[in-house]
Amino acid sequence: MTTPEETSHSRIHAIFARWTTFSYHHALWVLLAALLVALASGLYVARNLGMNTDTAEMLSEELPFRVNLKRYDESFPQDIDTLLIVLDAPTPEQVRVAAENLAARLRQDPGHFYDVYSPRVDDFTARNGLLYQSVPELERITDSLAAAQPLITRINRDPSLTAFADVLTSAVDELDKGRNIELRPVLNGVNATLAARLNGSPRALSWQTMFSGEAQKNTYQELIIVKPKLDFSQLFPAEQSIAALHTAAESVGITASSPVRLRITGEVALAEDELNSSLRGMEYAGIITFVLVGVVLFFAMRNGGLILNVLICLLMGLILTATFATAVVGHLNLISIAFAVLYIGLGADFAIHFLLRYREVLENNHSPAEAIYISGGDAGAALTACTVTNAIGFYAFMPTDYSGVAELGIISGTGMIVSLLVTLIIGPALLRYLPRKLAAKPAEKSAIGKVLELSLKWHKLTYALTLAATVAALVILPQVRFDYNLLNMQDPQGGAVQTFRELLADPDLSPWHIAVLADNRQETDNLAKRLAELPEVNKVVTLLDFVPAQQEEKFSLIQEMALTIGPIAATPPPQVRIASDAILVDQYKSLRKLVTALERFAAQHPEHPAAATASALKSSLARLFAELDKVGSHEKSQLLYAVEDDLLAMLPLALQSLRTATEAGIFDEQDLPEALRDRWHSESGGYRLAVYPKEDLNDNDALRRFVRAVQQVAPHAIGVPVISLEAGEAVVQAFIQAFSLALIGVVVILLVLLRSIKYTLLVLLPLLLSSLFTTAFTILLDVPFNFANIIALPLLLGLGIDSSLHMVYRSINNELVSEILIHTSTARAIFYSALTALVDFASLMLSSHVGTASMGILLTVGLAFTLVCTLIILPALLRTPAARTKANA
Repeated sequence: MTTPEETSHSRIHAIFARWTTFSYHHALWVLLAALLVALASGLYVARNLGMNTDTAEMLSEELPFRVNLKRYDESFPQDIDTLLIVLDAPTPEQVRVAAENLAARLRQDPGHFYDVYSPRVDDFTARNGLLYQSVPELERITDSLAAAQPLITRINRDPSLTAFADVLTSAVDELDKGRNIELRPVLNGVNATLAARLNGSPRALSWQTMFSGEAQKNTYQELIIVKPKLDFSQLFPAEQSIAALHTAAESVGITASSPVRLRITGEVALAEDELNSSLRGMEYAGIITFVLVGVVLFFAMRNGGLILNVLICLLMGLILTATFATAVVGHLNLISIAFAVLYIGLGADFAIHFLLRYREVLENNHSPAEAIYISGGDAGAALTACTVTNAIGFYAFMPTDYSGVAELGIISGTGMIVSLLVTLIIGPALLRYLPRKLAAKPAEKSAIGKVLELSLKWHKLTYALTLAATVAALVILPQVRFDYNLLNMQDPQGGAVQTFRELLADPDLSPWHIAVLADNRQETDNLAKRLAELPEVNKVVTLLDFVPAQQEEKFSLIQEMALTIGPIAATPPPQVRIASDAILVDQYKSLRKLVTALERFAAQHPEHPAAATASALKSSLARLFAELDKVGSHEKSQLLYAVEDDLLAMLPLALQSLRTATEAGIFDEQDLPEALRDRWHSESGGYRLAVYPKEDLNDNDALRRFVRAVQQVAPHAIGVPVISLEAGEAVVQAFIQAFSLALIGVVVILLVLLRSIKYTLLVLLPLLLSSLFTTAFTILLDVPFNFANIIALPLLLGLGIDSSLHMVYRSINNELVSEILIHTSTARAIFYSALTALVDFASLMLSSHVGTASMGILLTVGLAFTLVCTLIILPALLRTPAARTKANA
């Protein structure tokens, strides 16, 4: 007498058997209809599917940090979605001129740029920059200028190498006579400039640094903040604006051969670099993956027709799923675009299970029509169960705050239903023609089954190892972590990333600071005071910090400085030089006199502070003469004129800047430039405070401490550190919520389908074990969860449920003991499905994008553990009830 459960199973089996048989017998019409639907759907997708690459839309607008970000964006829109242009040059004069010219050129291109702001390069800063120096610093600069004034005056009258060498010789002679002159900055600068030219890396001498008495650094830097126009309908939203920026740079002389180097970073450039590094090399990886998947399918199917059947089903399913996404969502985002990857991994699983079951039945001497009927009934019921559990797993992401994954959930969940329909409608129809003939073979044990027999033979060892691994994984589980640092996901060799990290190393330029909004001046002062007292805070900057203190005293020193240098008008070097023997002789003579003066001074005053510097310059001049002796007259002139340019080209710029700086005037907040005020005081009356960290925020613990400390004082604080932490926690919370809902839904469905608590637990146990082992390995491999690799979890969830459910379902419905089960098409299908997905994703590990590579590692490890738990541990667990049944019989 049959039980109600058996009767129900027979009905379900019959429904799917008739369904697949109908498709098989009406194959031509089914395939013709499928072709028409595919063409119409493909055309619809091509014309209507959009692309939204705005990462800000990935999380719900209702989250507190998104609300705060929106408020900040409305108050200071020029600070959102910006490019940060970094200019480097050997001298401050060169980098300032380059920044002025480039900023002016970009302002002439409103078609690509909303706003252009150069914080330290404008008329106001050039005129009032000295007021931001301290009083002792201004006194030192005044003294340096007073000492250098005669030298500057004489050289400016005749800006030639001969005159410069003569003036320097006179100064060294005065030093030799005992006069107190500070020549070390000049001698050091000239020596470094000559050495650079002789070493093949010429650079100009900075007179601006000599005027201030400072040693010349290797490089000087200026920043330009640009708000580009973005097109989020394009894969690379800022591509056109960045191209326009490079064109503008070339138009003002900033090229690969110029002394000024241009680099681009900032949130927009980082996003472009991240997407580019994610896609870079994927075309080659895709070809390799396609070949490897073909190899796996060949070993699985052993027939070209069956392989083609799988690929056609996959392609059809992808087209129909994309059609659903177009109709319901309207666009793909940077996360939901992964639906294709998920579909390939799970869709192939559906087709492989059905086709291998068909092959297995056929090999048992059934006709193709009988094989379709039997395999359709068997696989249809199991695949439907997998479809329901997978769809629930994906749909569980819909109510979360992670909008990007919520869209992925609805698309991929529906994709599972599409995959079932395609597999059971188009798959049988294709079998009418592909393959044309599949020879029946006597059943024999597969190599996979023979290997899996070992886990059953040594089942006690399997139990012991599983228990030990479970305990070990649970012990280290508390060490699992989520990396909130978005930079750590990107290609470390990317230009934008390297530049950004360089800026992070400078506390004064670090883009990683927190912005706090205040409603009025009093609140600004109170917040600045309270925030500055926090041990996690290095400094707090407000608009008031741009109005320097002690202006009257500083203004007096600047006036004294203006009197010291006098009315010097810069004389530029001649544009056209005529080489002549007379000029060459004069240059040689002057340089020889300088060498003699330096040698005499160093010999007579070895203890003098400037003696070592004089000796170093004498050695550099000796090297210069050695180089001159190797070449002809024309080359001699060229080299000496090059040295002249190195030494004197920056003098006119430095003098002009100095004259401008001595025209400073006392000012207050209202006199600040509008471009500066607008970045600290909004039109609505609000004020911005910039809070800089004391610790390195590359450390996640330091990041959390800094953000939480600032939020205690200013709960509405925003900025990259806040966004990184809050977005990361929102993502983690979304996945916890989704997996909790998915687990509850899957348990309920399994109880309904299997009508057994025991078998429900047997389905869930491999999933839970593989999840535990995979998490433990992320700790051992030091591959933390991040914004990229966490997307792999839905796929691992789907494949884990599919695999164990297929095994348990086949065990129940065909009443197979484990010893037989591991030799069935189900075990082979699980193995080859996981192997297909594994080779599909293993290539991701080679990506230059760290986040993508970590996703590849997580998927590879997770799929490997899914195989182990499903094909080794689960059969050993299923063995116990079977053994008891046999014993009772």
